Amino acid sequence: MLPGVDATPTGGFRLVRTNRPVRLLVVSRAISFVGTSMGLVALLLHLSGVEVAVAAVTLLLLCGDLLPALLAPLIGVLADRIELRRLMLICEIGQAGATAAIAIWLPAVPILLGLFVLRAVLGQTFQPASRAAIPMIVDDRDLPAANAAMGFGEHGIAVLGPVLAAAALPALGISGLLLVDAGTFLVSAGLLLGMPRMPPQELGLDEEGSFLRHAGRGVRQVWRTVGLRVVIVSFAAVVAVSAVDDVALVFLGTGPLGASESGTSLLYAGAALGLLIGYLLVGRSAVVFSAATLLVAGYAVNSLGNLLTGLAGSVVLALALQTIRGLGIAAQDVAATTLIQRAVPRALQGRTFSLFYGAIGLAAGVSYLAGGVLLSAAGPRVTFVVAGAAGLIVAAGTGFALRHPRDEPARDEPPPG
Repeated sequence: MLPGVDATPTGGFRLVRTNRPVRLLVVSRAISFVGTSMGLVALLLHLSGVEVAVAAVTLLLLCGDLLPALLAPLIGVLADRIELRRLMLICEIGQAGATAAIAIWLPAVPILLGLFVLRAVLGQTFQPASRAAIPMIVDDRDLPAANAAMGFGEHGIAVLGPVLAAAALPALGISGLLLVDAGTFLVSAGLLLGMPRMPPQELGLDEEGSFLRHAGRGVRQVWRTVGLRVVIVSFAAVVAVSAVDDVALVFLGTGPLGASESGTSLLYAGAALGLLIGYLLVGRSAVVFSAATLLVAGYAVNSLGNLLTGLAGSVVLALALQTIRGLGIAAQDVAATTLIQRAVPRALQGRTFSLFYGAIGLAAGVSYLAGGVLLSAAGPRVTFVVAGAAGLIVAAGTGFALRHPRDEPARDEPPPG
């Protein structure tokens, strides 16, 4: 933790009020994510009107998730080798520039996708940097509370984005929404200027060499540390079996549940509501339960929510179950982040978090592809039940693995001799 930061233990979101660096980081993330969700709505609407609409929208989503995930081992090196406040400022200003260029130009689809890839890579770079910053601005006992506040800012408040986009679209148009999105990145950067400097920390080993060498060191460190493998692989596995609900939920609502389009849209609001409540609750309960317990419980609640959603007989019950599922997602997010922050030295946290988020992006892509096949063959109810059952198996396996650790803490060892 940085000198001068209050180490008095605090719970919940009181940390945001009492710790200025945390407050600046959380508020900047919330503003940036609201703008990003508004901008995504604008881009989807714009591309839905082009000649190759389906292909363009599909490529946009792939460019936003898959390509940055493939670059994860290299991206993480930046967060370990560059002063974190400077890196985060570069990412926000770069995203503002790329978004403003799209807004003013509204270029042809290939150029638009290129600018969007640039923005996505910068966003992916910011993510591990922000998580590596948390242990430097809070005491260890406050890590779960800080991570819950970050999750609330990023995934909770961001649900306002589509609502604000719908309200502002008639007045601002596509370009106007994108300019607002660009402006939120600049506001976020202005807030980050108030944060303290967070320099990189050396491992005490030879750190010279190419990005590939640094990236390889990060991959090796994660792979040979069983605890980290368990967290990252299990989280990716849960995403791989559960992310399909994003696709299957609309078919469950309009099919077996016989819901209207409005009723089906409410089902998607269930998980978002669960996330909002979940981050509030996790910030408090993290002082009672260990991070490992929260991780396994999050997996189980998330998966059980999906399994029971597949058996639900009404939209109201499915909505309640999806809300419960959101509680599990919040718990597993905070727990996994906290476990990584506590297990990995600062000099390797950027690479570890980048691999973590990269694995999640790849797992989501696998889930969409494989889940789509299952959905077409067996229908939405079976898809939800299978996804939920598979997630419960992952939760049980994770609990067993975390109770039987077989490795030392994540530290790079000097070469023999």
